[in-house]
Amino acid sequence: MMLPKRLYYPVLLGLLTFPALVRAGLAAGDDEFAVTVNGDQRPYLAHVPKQALSGQALPMVLVLHGGLGNMQVQANERFYHQVSAAEKYGYIVVFPNGYSRLPGGKFATWNAGNCCGPAVKKQSDDVAVIRAIIQDMRQRANVDAKRIFVDGMSNGGMMSYRLACELSDTVSAIASVAGTDNTQRCQPAKPVAVLHIHAKDDDHVPFNGGKGQQSMVDVSFNSVPATIQKWVQLNQANSQAERILDVPGAYCEIHRGGLAPVQLCVTDTGGHSWPGGSKPRGGQAGSDAISANDVIWQFFNANGRR
Repeated sequence: MMLPKRLYYPVLLGLLTFPALVRAGLAAGDDEFAVTVNGDQRPYLAHVPKQALSGQALPMVLVLHGGLGNMQVQANERFYHQVSAAEKYGYIVVFPNGYSRLPGGKFATWNAGNCCGPAVKKQSDDVAVIRAIIQDMRQRANVDAKRIFVDGMSNGGMMSYRLACELSDTVSAIASVAGTDNTQRCQPAKPVAVLHIHAKDDDHVPFNGGKGQQSMVDVSFNSVPATIQKWVQLNQANSQAERILDVPGAYCEIHRGGLAPVQLCVTDTGGHSWPGGSKPRGGQAGSDAISANDVIWQFFNANGRR
C-alpha cells in the first residue's frame, strides 16, 4: 500500500516523526511541495522540527544539493544528517531541487554563474525559484523572516553565493561547502554573512582554483582565497583574520567588523565532500575533524538579522 505523503517522506529520510500524524498544517514533520516559475515546476522537500509545536516562529535553512544530485540525496540522513540537525537545533530545513530535464528531477544542477551544466546552458532563473520557495514556505509555516539562511554542497554552495549576491534582501547568511564563488556579477543590496568550508585536497573544486582533476565540468573555478577576499571587501570586514578554531585536521578563522563577518573553515583531508558526512557516490569520506552541520548552525545562529 502506498504510504500517505506525510508518512512516506519521513521513512525516505530515515526519520519517522510521529507529530506529523496529528499536526495541523506544517506544525511538525515532512512534506513535499512545488513552485512554478516561468513554466518551470520545481519540487522541494520540507522538514519542520518538533519545536514548531510551541507555536514560535522558527529559523529556516534552505539546503542546496550538489551538481547532478537532487533534493532526495541531500535530504538523506545517511549522507548529510541535515534532518537530524534541524531537529537538534530547532530550525525548519528545506531541500529545493535544481534544474533537471529528467522525470523526478534527477541529475539536477544550479545556475550559479559560471557553473554548472544544463542549468547554465538554459540560463535557468534559480534565484527566482528560491525566492518563490521562500515565499511559499512563509505562507505554510511560521518562519522567522529575519533568520532565513542558505547552505549548499559544491554547485549548491556556488548557488548559495549567487543568492548572497542577488537575494540579500531575504537571506541573512550563507554557507558553502566545497563550492567557491563563481558569480559573474555581485552587488548585494544588504550585507550577508558568509561561511566557507573547504578541504585542502579537494580534487573537484581545487582550493587554489582552476579545473579539478576529477571535475565533471569544464570550468576553471575561482579559488578559496579569492572568494574570501572578495567577500571581505564586499562586507567591509577586517582584512586580518582571527583564528577561532584549531584542532587536529582543521582550523577556522573569521574576519570580523564591517557590515557582516566572513568565516573560513579548512580541513586537511576529505576531498570534495561534506565534513561529518559521507559521499553518496562513494569515494573519500568527509573529514571528521569538524562537523559541517554544527559549524554552519553556530554561524547562522549568530548572524540572523537584528
